[in-house]
Amino acid sequence: MTNILLYLFLGLLAGFISGLVGIGGGVLIVPVLVFWFGLSQHEAQGTTLALLVPPIGLLAAWAYYQQGYVDLKIAAFICLGFFLGGFLGAKLAISLSNHVLEKVFGFAILAIALKMIFSD
Repeated sequence: MTNILLYLFLGLLAGFISGLVGIGGGVLIVPVLVFWFGLSQHEAQGTTLALLVPPIGLLAAWAYYQQGYVDLKIAAFICLGFFLGGFLGAKLAISLSNHVLEKVFGFAILAIALKMIFSD
């Protein structure tokens, strides 16, 4: 029961941060599942990707849409690309060792952080 409440809290926190700053919940959920819950990098990424199946961001997107901040045409094209890209990325990820996959994930987050911090 304790883990269920912690998972619910993690989802609430990730959803809040996603709605607040527009990042995917995986940026928070994957490291927490690895470091706090002991999942492997593969298990954490697979579990997080399973969250994409239901429309979990629907209410947050609706709030932005109501204010005129959503371009549905752009979103549709990105979604189409994401559909295929997600499959190809997953095929590559499962072929990598857990150690290499952790490094790839960490580098991706670091590169994004540095770009955001040092951009004008």
